[in-house]
Amino acid sequence: MKSADFTVSYGFFVSSLSYLKQFCCCFFFAFFISKTALAQDMMSHVDLTSDAMTKAELSREEVISRLKEATSQNRAADLSNLSLNGLDLSGLDFSHANFRASNMNQTNFSKSILKGACLDQAWLLKANFSNSDLSNASIFQAQMLDANLENSNLSGATIAANLSRANMKNSNLRGANLSADMRNQSMGLITGNLTSANLENADLSHANLSRSILEFANLKKAKLIGVNARGAQFDGAHLEQTDISQGQFADADMDSATLIKLIGQESSSLDKAKNVGKIVK
Repeated sequence: MKSADFTVSYGFFVSSLSYLKQFCCCFFFAFFISKTALAQDMMSHVDLTSDAMTKAELSREEVISRLKEATSQNRAADLSNLSLNGLDLSGLDFSHANFRASNMNQTNFSKSILKGACLDQAWLLKANFSNSDLSNASIFQAQMLDANLENSNLSGATIAANLSRANMKNSNLRGANLSADMRNQSMGLITGNLTSANLENADLSHANLSRSILEFANLKKAKLIGVNARGAQFDGAHLEQTDISQGQFADADMDSATLIKLIGQESSSLDKAKNVGKIVK
């Protein structure tokens, strides 16, 4: 092959690779977005007026009886796959209990202990967890829209759930994991969704928010000290007097976010976020 022919062929090969790379990136992005919506948009496929989503098959007394039985046998209570909607379960100890796939819409768990409990795939619309202890709990693919978690302890918890519009004022999320686990996404991207959540004065220090969704969230006076927020979505979020000291924000989307009197910005990587130029000050 002549030198000129080789140069042309090599140039064509490099150019083709470049176009292929761009095509793959665009395809992956579109796939990524559609899978995200598929994974967490379940509301339209469920009848929220059905008995399974509005009524309870056990009473408070029967739940307490099951707790006592489990304690006497030195095991965690199994309350999975049940309808416990609207019950008053406040002030009880559910440590390490299994609530997997249970329906507990508008259930009252205020002042209850749920340390290490499993709430995976549970329905908890408008549930009340105020002043409760959910430390180290597993909350995977749960639906917790409009839930009340004010003054709750979620430290160390794994939260890949939909918490849109949740009240999380003064909550403790230190060391919590709300990130997307890319190794476990057979149903699409499942991550912590805090869209329009109230996180005023919440403590998210050293939490993992990588790829999580905080669009239009209220983070006024919240602590994001040492947080991992790489790739997180802060579009339209409100950060006022928020402590972001040593926070990692590379590739986080700050489009139309409001940033006022931030604390510790100089030690953070906020300058590496996306759409920094579109920040509202």
